[in-house]
Amino acid sequence: MNRQQLVAQIRLKQSYLCVGLDTDLSKIPAHLQHAPDAIFAFNKAIIDATKDLCVAYKINTAFYEAMGLAGWQAMEKTVNYIPKDILTIADAKRGDIGNTSTQYGKAFFEAFHFDAITVAPYMGADSVKPFLVYKDKWTILLGLTSNEGAKDFELQQMGGEKLYEKVLRTAAGWDTNDNLMFVIGATQASEFENIRKIVPHHFLLVPGVGAQGGSLKEISEKAMNKDVGLLVNASRAIIYASGAADFAEAARKVAKEYQAEMAGYLK
Repeated sequence: MNRQQLVAQIRLKQSYLCVGLDTDLSKIPAHLQHAPDAIFAFNKAIIDATKDLCVAYKINTAFYEAMGLAGWQAMEKTVNYIPKDILTIADAKRGDIGNTSTQYGKAFFEAFHFDAITVAPYMGADSVKPFLVYKDKWTILLGLTSNEGAKDFELQQMGGEKLYEKVLRTAAGWDTNDNLMFVIGATQASEFENIRKIVPHHFLLVPGVGAQGGSLKEISEKAMNKDVGLLVNASRAIIYASGAADFAEAARKVAKEYQAEMAGYLK
């Protein structure tokens, strides 16, 4: 999915919601936990309930990798089930020397057919560019994360600027804003205005609303650009809105609340 198609979906649905499918077998409703193909059954119900309200699904691959072969199979089935007009993100945080990153690119873009992948920038340009060669795919670079440990490195001063600022400024020169995004945690709202000065045109993937307490209003006011330029992710707040048989209906209700709020900011 290219930038124009993504923006068109945002405008059509009046939404920049990304639903995180961080599916944990121990947290899905009890009546599904022992069912054959339980993870996919849960994901399918969530997708059916929310696909008209969101423009992206983010699959945190760790939850699937932890289950071995069955998890990989559930992930593949989930990606294939998601409608083609919705962006699919592999939240895999890959990044290694060039020939290894090339294989990661083939794995997630060619074998699993994801539209996007999250990438760690620590090893520099040659570890990221193998992903960027896929012009119809998105590379989503970790910029400023929402976890407590962000202060250990990302927020540290480095030669007159914070390390995350150096990452954004440098990476923005590696390619255009048409297939490079940045992860910026919603709990770092005080930094959004500064971030937009560094990368005014890039899309930002923003996790941390909902369970982690980030403010959708503040993010939207400080970080939206002319193409909206935001994908705001909510995972647990949506997919675990209910632990009972009505989990899909409850997920839809929460997703609808996010979408309605977003529609107000898009006017």
